[in-house]
Amino acid sequence: MTEPSLESKINQFVARLEKLDAGDRARLRRNAGARRADARGVESIFYRLVPPGLSDRQEEAFFLVATLFPLADGGSGGNIGQSLQRAAQKHPRMKKGIDRRIQILLDADLDQELPFHLRQTVHFLKSCRVRLDWAVLLKDLLYWDHPDRFVQQSWARAYYAPGLKLSVNQKDYQPQNA
Repeated sequence: MTEPSLESKINQFVARLEKLDAGDRARLRRNAGARRADARGVESIFYRLVPPGLSDRQEEAFFLVATLFPLADGGSGGNIGQSLQRAAQKHPRMKKGIDRRIQILLDADLDQELPFHLRQTVHFLKSCRVRLDWAVLLKDLLYWDHPDRFVQQSWARAYYAPGLKLSVNQKDYQPQNA
């Protein structure tokens, strides 16, 4: 029997998140943006959801998405750059603030800064009624530390040049510290 691909693990995980009851979502929401080591009272929920066979680094990305998931509605819509671009189109007077927000995200360190800034961004997108593609976000987080920074480039391209085709071929890359 072959092990499921990372893509199928991500899709399975997001499907499980969507089936959570209100109580479990509330417990995850209280830990939004926290690291696994700092989170409280959600281990049983998380380990029921997460697929087996992940590295510690991968589990950390899955955990971050699990805690952010209850903060906003999901849907298909591309990466965070595309989501912020939709928010900027809906609220043109907020464009300068959204420009600052995307730049902060693009420069953020995965371990220290990104969880906090993503939590703020997810709250913001919820307030703008912009849905998030959780599977895409999770995949992006798994590749965030790649030396080519192709995830950050993809977000920037999607936000600053929305008409350009996004050409990221992630199957050629392996998550860092896998």
